[in-house]
Amino acid sequence: MKTKNIIITGTSRGIGFELVHLFANQGHNVLALSRNEQKVSNLNFDNIESFSFDLGKTEDYKQVEEFIKTEWKQVDVLINNAGTLLNKPFAETTMEDFEYVYRTNVFGVAEMTRTVIPYMKKESHVVTISSMGGVQGSVKFPGLAAYSSSKGAVVTLTELLAEEYKETGPSFNALALGAVQTEMLEEAFPGYQAPTTALEMANYILDFSLNGNKYYNGKLLQVSNSTP
Repeated sequence: MKTKNIIITGTSRGIGFELVHLFANQGHNVLALSRNEQKVSNLNFDNIESFSFDLGKTEDYKQVEEFIKTEWKQVDVLINNAGTLLNKPFAETTMEDFEYVYRTNVFGVAEMTRTVIPYMKKESHVVTISSMGGVQGSVKFPGLAAYSSSKGAVVTLTELLAEEYKETGPSFNALALGAVQTEMLEEAFPGYQAPTTALEMANYILDFSLNGNKYYNGKLLQVSNSTP
């Protein structure tokens, strides 16, 4: 398998953390981005680079761009995995709450994608992690107005980008995940047991990110064996 350059956001725990290991073990080069890079930097893989990154800070995107230009020259896969989950009654959800969630889940996805696209080829792939809660017609749950609506926004963004870049590439797809047993889920819904582990989901996302663009572009795929 040809070695590829992979950027993953939200890598300090959960699915993102597992993805870093899986790609690195396959021999790919990984740039792992998280506000807490310590967990990843402790892995001591030669093919993993990591630094502290905040999706809400403009200067951090410049650091990513400088790394690509200096070290890689091109990017094969971008996985927009970082996300913020807020479980709060709508009546108590302030404008600041919405801004906080959207800054990571929507604005961060858009800016990271915009930063990386110039270094991607036609056959490159942008995969954005959405949620079943962001899918029109899916079962909705109270308390997730900011989170689920933000995940719906990136699905539409994915469709728009696929159309805008259909002649030149890269490909864009979104995966709407069902419940996955992660620290973020446990924090929002204490005691809930999801049917899928972070490692199981990471294995699926890895395969899709490397091969899914051969069959899909501008699509939302629902990856869930449960409700939610």
